[in-house]
Amino acid sequence: MSSSNFLRGTLLLTGASFLSKFLGMIYVIPFANMVGETGTALYSYAYIPYTILLSIATVGVPLAVSKFVAKYNTLNDYYTSMRMLKIGSLLMLITGFFAFLIMYFGADLIASWTKDEDSKGVTLAEVKSVIQMVSFALIIIPSMAIMRGFFQGNQSMGPTAVSQVIEQIIRIMFLLVSVFVVLEIVGGTNATAIGFAAFSAFVGGIASWVVLAFYWKKRKKYLDTAIENQKEKVTIPVKDLLKELFRYSGPFVLVGIAIPMYQLIDQFTFGHAMTARGDGDIADIAFSAFNLQGHKLVIIPVTIATGLSLALIPEITSAFNSNKMQKLNAQINQALQIIMFFVLPAVFGLILLADPIYGGLFGMKNLDITGEVFAWYAPVALTFAFFTVTSYILQGVEKQNFTLISLSAGILTKILLNSIFIQIFAAKGAIIVTLISTFIAVLLNLWQIKKAIGFNYRKFYKLSLLMLIFTSIMVIVLLVVKYVFGLFLDVHENRIHAILMMLIGVIAGGSVYLYLGYASTLFERITGRKIAILDRLIRR
Repeated sequence: MSSSNFLRGTLLLTGASFLSKFLGMIYVIPFANMVGETGTALYSYAYIPYTILLSIATVGVPLAVSKFVAKYNTLNDYYTSMRMLKIGSLLMLITGFFAFLIMYFGADLIASWTKDEDSKGVTLAEVKSVIQMVSFALIIIPSMAIMRGFFQGNQSMGPTAVSQVIEQIIRIMFLLVSVFVVLEIVGGTNATAIGFAAFSAFVGGIASWVVLAFYWKKRKKYLDTAIENQKEKVTIPVKDLLKELFRYSGPFVLVGIAIPMYQLIDQFTFGHAMTARGDGDIADIAFSAFNLQGHKLVIIPVTIATGLSLALIPEITSAFNSNKMQKLNAQINQALQIIMFFVLPAVFGLILLADPIYGGLFGMKNLDITGEVFAWYAPVALTFAFFTVTSYILQGVEKQNFTLISLSAGILTKILLNSIFIQIFAAKGAIIVTLISTFIAVLLNLWQIKKAIGFNYRKFYKLSLLMLIFTSIMVIVLLVVKYVFGLFLDVHENRIHAILMMLIGVIAGGSVYLYLGYASTLFERITGRKIAILDRLIRR
């Protein structure tokens, strides 16, 4: 494949991935408005364990298959690539089915770890039922992911891109329509509606398989021709193929399960600890506010920033392997600065506009609880983004195994402190511990990067100080906007007023920060790009 076609394919995949994640964030708004905080909490109780089991079932194999296939195709060994597809698909069918059995028949146990028998709000039986409904997706999703990895390894990004978007669209359509039908037409219970919402993962998986099967039918003849024209076919033992595959797959799974692991610890401790301190009646509401709705909003700037940063990882890997240390240091600096540039102002914006954003999008009910919890959760965006990017940087400089140490340190801290902090500080306690835990993991990763390649953080500190100054100016603007418009907008009682304050605040704060970043050339220095139309507008 030519470099231009490869670049086009990579951009297509990046765009599809972002669109898929954006759709996965935005559907929560109508969903939460239909089922309320209690309903979204119930949905989270099933979906978080599902995410963990899916990551364990796939153990990073789909991405590893992509790397494996790309390697053997370069060696013109298409026969081995096809064998890996067959072996990997069988492996994922087996692990996916075992994960399904564990989740379906372990639903009682997971539910008991999540809720007390006498807890208010969501019941144990409801948690068990929804967990069982989502478990069916584990049968088909892992093997589907292998097919995506195979296409990517063949530098064919279209099948993965299209299947991702179709899967998300069909899943969300089924979820929203089924919830509406159950609640508004049939008059069913919230728990029944959430059960159908959870089952949407299976429906989306089927839709993705249909798309991939279409592409496979079109392209299989070309793959068969490549194998037939291969002069020499070496049958590598299955044991050796699997050994190589798992050597590639290890680092991918660690980063993939990091954030869900913190959420799972909250799921297993939050309700019990809140009940112990006498706040069991608001546990589901508070949990949902930061673990689903709040998390989806916080992940928006994280997705944008990490997407731009992770685009540099192949270049970081190349610079490290060719021992171009000056280039390596510049690219790592750039990756870290992108995170700070986009996520730092977003965090302060979310904190200051927490009530109008949450109330405007998800409703005014219980805003005294949900708005405060969301505001506390916003800073987690920074530590999540830095952990993701620093983990991939470590992979780029051949120190991927250290991610296990940093992640373990963070998870252990979360396990040890979570219940104690929740009982002392209520819902805020879980968020404080997440911040502490992820901060420890990030510090360890940054230390290892410095130790591995002698990285100097001086330039990062200097530019971060400039970003902090610009963010402070943005904060002042937001405070003025809140004060002025707060004189005639009641953001705590009127949802339309909350939406107006949200829009005015986001536009005013974002415009000021981006203007300062672009006029000072900070944006250009970080991203390495100019935007000609802005140059003309500000006469730079």
